[in-house]
Amino acid sequence: MDFELTPEQKAVKEMTRRFAEEEIVPLARENDRKCRFPHEIIKKMAPMGLVGGPIPEKYGGAGLDFISHAIVTEEIGRACSSVRTTLSVQVSLVELCILNWGTEEQKRKYLPALCKGELIGCFALTEPGAGSDAANQSTRAISRGDKWALNGTKTWISNAGVADIAILIARTDADTKEKHEGLTAFIIECKGKKGYSTRDIENKLGLRSSNTAEIFLEDCELPRNAVLGEVGQGFKVAMGGLDNGRFSVAAGCVGISQACIDASVKYAKERIQFDRPIGSFQLIQDMIARMVVDTEAARLLVYKAADVKNKGERSTHETSIAKYFASEAALRAANMAVQIHGGYGYSDEFPVERYLRDARVATIYEGTSEIQKLIIGRDVLGLRAFA
Repeated sequence: MDFELTPEQKAVKEMTRRFAEEEIVPLARENDRKCRFPHEIIKKMAPMGLVGGPIPEKYGGAGLDFISHAIVTEEIGRACSSVRTTLSVQVSLVELCILNWGTEEQKRKYLPALCKGELIGCFALTEPGAGSDAANQSTRAISRGDKWALNGTKTWISNAGVADIAILIARTDADTKEKHEGLTAFIIECKGKKGYSTRDIENKLGLRSSNTAEIFLEDCELPRNAVLGEVGQGFKVAMGGLDNGRFSVAAGCVGISQACIDASVKYAKERIQFDRPIGSFQLIQDMIARMVVDTEAARLLVYKAADVKNKGERSTHETSIAKYFASEAALRAANMAVQIHGGYGYSDEFPVERYLRDARVATIYEGTSEIQKLIIGRDVLGLRAFA
């Protein structure tokens, strides 16, 4: 067991932090205010290898290990969670799904363009009636000769309103015994696609410069080779994608927590009350100490999950632990950061109010904290809490 980052990992951390400080942080508040999707930032990240971190070089990626991928995601999350969400969907949910489940033709067709930021992807699993109950899919894909015809609605899909391609889960067999059976994953080239439309979800509490939208499918026809994986494997594709998505959410939450520490330490040293810096008060130090302990623990849990991924082993258990702890820790840290900043923390003159708004959804999307606890409990007890 070695707690030291390798020289390569240290270089990735330094490069990503410098980019985030110079290119993301100065725009974060204004992008949040205007709900402006960070197209230009994604384009600048791509030549640095940040939009295809863990994808092999032969497919246009940077070939990073998963600890390096976590480092990139943390540093981007420390600067802006909206950019981090866009990146997480692009890399963890779309690119890695295609890498793990796609045909060689699909990999060569889509991955280089995704890694260059030429294509934006989304991952469409959630439906109005299928949130935590992800297997309860009502979107249908019916075989019609040499095509598939899709009908249904997806909701709360990050990147959907700006996406060029979508990985979408639909039910291809309605007569299976179990809900999770009979599902299939599809790759949809959605720009200008007949029968495919989106509607942006606006006025969100947080992640305001990350695009979120509904998807509507009305006799949307796809070729037979649009299937990702095999017919009937859709639930496996989706769960594998969520393992990677939850991992990047956890790493991004470490970034939020670290940003809260950085902002709070700076403010606590500068803010004078009762003729002394408020950082000298015991209760302020108590909050900062709790933030630091939570953040260190969360980071190590993410790195442990990354180590399992680097070995090519299944990481669902470790990822759920990391996602649960890191998301809850980020919410605690952001709440304390606002408290430390007092009245100033309640306005966007300081970034901590954005950290709090952005952290709130991390305990919900990619699997709620409650779902993570049920996964952990199932693994430990060998008993399922739900079908």
